[in-house]
Amino acid sequence: MANLTSGANICCLVLSLALGNKISFPGHPTYTGALSSYFSLQEAAIHPACIVSAHTTEDVSVAVKILTADHTPTGPSVGCDFAVRSGGHASFVGAANIEGGVTVDLSGLSEITVLYRGLSPTPILSVGAGSTWGAVYAYLDKLCLSVSGGRAAGVGVGGLTLGGGISYFGPRFGWTCDSVTNLEVVLANGTIVNANIDENPDLLWALRGGTNNFGIVTRVELKSFSQGDLWGGQVTRPFDTVNEQILALAAFNDPVNYDEFASLITTFAYSGTQGLQIVVNDMQYTKPLANPLVFQNITSMPAYSSSQRITNMSDLAAETEANDPNGSRQASATLTIISSVAAINATVQAWNASISSIRAIPDIVWSVGMDPLPPQLYARHASDNALGLANREGRSLIIINLTAMWSRAADDSAVDQAARALIAAIERDVSDLGALDPFIYINYAAPWQKPIEGYGESSVERLRRTQRLYDPQQVFTRLVPGGFKIPG
Repeated sequence: MANLTSGANICCLVLSLALGNKISFPGHPTYTGALSSYFSLQEAAIHPACIVSAHTTEDVSVAVKILTADHTPTGPSVGCDFAVRSGGHASFVGAANIEGGVTVDLSGLSEITVLYRGLSPTPILSVGAGSTWGAVYAYLDKLCLSVSGGRAAGVGVGGLTLGGGISYFGPRFGWTCDSVTNLEVVLANGTIVNANIDENPDLLWALRGGTNNFGIVTRVELKSFSQGDLWGGQVTRPFDTVNEQILALAAFNDPVNYDEFASLITTFAYSGTQGLQIVVNDMQYTKPLANPLVFQNITSMPAYSSSQRITNMSDLAAETEANDPNGSRQASATLTIISSVAAINATVQAWNASISSIRAIPDIVWSVGMDPLPPQLYARHASDNALGLANREGRSLIIINLTAMWSRAADDSAVDQAARALIAAIERDVSDLGALDPFIYINYAAPWQKPIEGYGESSVERLRRTQRLYDPQQVFTRLVPGGFKIPG
């Protein structure tokens, strides 16, 4: 790891000479504003030596060349440790920020345009990696178009896409990364390349799930499709519907009868402020059809509140963002189960038992969300991405997303211990049922988890080969400590 006191300061000086006012230092409004815009308070509390506010791909290229150069008069060339930020939505410390190093902020790479190519009736969306899905949908809604993108407005395009990406449109089109037709990438030597089926196709495959291990993605091109209004929103229900919820979720996720226009997240949540447990159903149908039959087992249950309506993607993404805003301490962890009543029930029971471990944290929100993952989504392009889900024999899966939100730094350790214990309990109980899948969704993973290993040895070995080709010096392993690395 580079010397973060003298080395980073030298890098920041050289960067400021090359990029001028695109480099900001502690105390400057640009620096302060960048930190305050992170999703979690933990990331906002990290203080880099300087921040690179890139406006163009060429700015990123210049920065990478400087960050990887030797700025010491003697000794080996080690470069400067740095972090790369797209939307800044990953919650754990160091995911997209770095203490005492250099943070490369891509939020200025936010241009959005559409490109008509060939005979396709719908264009390709070209978007800067630092843009957000809220901005993307605001642009596309006016054109009656959409893409298979993120569900929360504030999430960055780059980070979500490189980790896979779950979308309301996923059952029709696959992971977000599956819709990518081209990525513009700055490699470790500063070279700017494209990754698509004609140029560097192995890099395209690796970046579909391989995250930040190969370069800095500066522009993403995605297939678009015609899309008007859709139906969706959030419904909160009494916790005593729990048994019905478990049955309804398993039935909804039946791979034989799965409705590709339907999307559901069922969340079991505890509020420390209210001392209350509830169930939240996020239901979306990507046609303008209210209360479609696919949800009838759920919509028949009693509800405290509902925001269901016919609206557009911009509005739905803004609602999701508003329900989980910036400004709190945040944590997440994840695992994947085979979809069955028994496995869902074991997960809920383990979560319910875990509440006693965090009840003393007065304002905590402690939740397990369940994301159905039918083969219509994960298997549609399984050989074209690095996620390693090609051999699941048509079974439906469920991604379990443990999330916590609280306010006091003094409670960080207690939350972390409770999260580790709950994930271990679910793993044990679901394994006993023969229903634990090795896949760990990287965009939900805790820093102590190993999601890339969960892709399977075949995928990991292919990632290693691609890394040797495009980053032979392992710059994005040695100098970029944030994120999840390819196991050696």
